[in-house]
Amino acid sequence: MSVAFRRESDDEHLEPKFELPIPPGPNLVTTRGLDLIEAALAEWQAAVASAIDEDSRKAASRDLRYWSTRLATARVVAPPSDGTIGIGTRVTLRRSGVHQVISIVGHDEAEPGKARLAFAAPFARILIGACAGDRLDFQGVPDAIEIVAVEPRGQIVARSSA
Repeated sequence: MSVAFRRESDDEHLEPKFELPIPPGPNLVTTRGLDLIEAALAEWQAAVASAIDEDSRKAASRDLRYWSTRLATARVVAPPSDGTIGIGTRVTLRRSGVHQVISIVGHDEAEPGKARLAFAAPFARILIGACAGDRLDFQGVPDAIEIVAVEPRGQIVARSSA
């Protein structure tokens, strides 16, 4: 009989299950980010313990490995105290005449839709190191962004713009 007519195992046609990708670079987190990692780890530990079949246990174990690694590599970083933008700061800026407020956070805490940008995001990298009153180039436009205020550790540091 030709090999073309033999039934192959269904397992041969399943998509491979890869590990969840770990963002490159250091795992810098805020204290809130560390709390979120710990909560996710506890959630996945419970999911593994309560898994009712092998497939759901394997899926939960994959997430558990991710969060275990994230907790093991987490390094809490305090916001800069000198008024510059960094991880853990809340930034008020003006771009194209529109005010925006964003927070710079760790990878696992990032939610762009809620204005929480990971420190490695391109827009966050433009902002890091600037302080209130600075004007930054953006997308080839000189002085496209004006930093209005920087809020480290809950204290607003602002300069009037000229």
